[in-house]
Amino acid sequence: MAMDKKTQELVNQGIMLPLMEEFYTIQGEGAHTGTAAYFIRVGGCDVGCHWCDVKESWNADLHPPTLADTIVENITKHANTVVITGGEPLMWSMDYITELLQKNKIKTHIETSGAYSFSGKWDWFCLSPKKTKLPLEEVYKEADELKMIIHNKSDFEFAEAQAEKVGKKCQLFLQPEWSRKEKMTELIVDYVMKNPKWKISLQTHKYLNIP
Repeated sequence: MAMDKKTQELVNQGIMLPLMEEFYTIQGEGAHTGTAAYFIRVGGCDVGCHWCDVKESWNADLHPPTLADTIVENITKHANTVVITGGEPLMWSMDYITELLQKNKIKTHIETSGAYSFSGKWDWFCLSPKKTKLPLEEVYKEADELKMIIHNKSDFEFAEAQAEKVGKKCQLFLQPEWSRKEKMTELIVDYVMKNPKWKISLQTHKYLNIP
């Protein structure tokens, strides 16, 4: 069903966002593993990772446009940190929602492939590049964290190429793709011991059986 013109304008401005789901949980990956955070999963993605575990997020039309003010109101009841993920959140303007969040003293974190233009005000910017649709050059300098998913051996080479593009402040993580975690974790352990600028990220939320 097509959106009416007014709703479409609000979505274009980021005043409304196609909300797939929202939940309060323990962060499972990367630099903030083990910390409580409210997750906002925004619909819409055309990066097309074959191993994506939320393919239902790809079609933005399936997820109802929701007022950013309503989303922020829900977050303030539960947490002081929000992680905006997707889908691909930078397909939408993040300026309005992040300004509102920061006014409410909520720390703003994002996880993105970086394939779309930078928007928003972020306390933590996690960049997770994908071969299928590379980050825009402007995004690399924003990264506080580079999280590379390792699905096969050639991904180590890709990870190194991406690490050369981020700034010195950026923390570097290698994460095994879940369906190949036994084989890839062993390779990652060996790689990190030989290349200690990298750290290991695991999807601990899956081990803990939480969202």
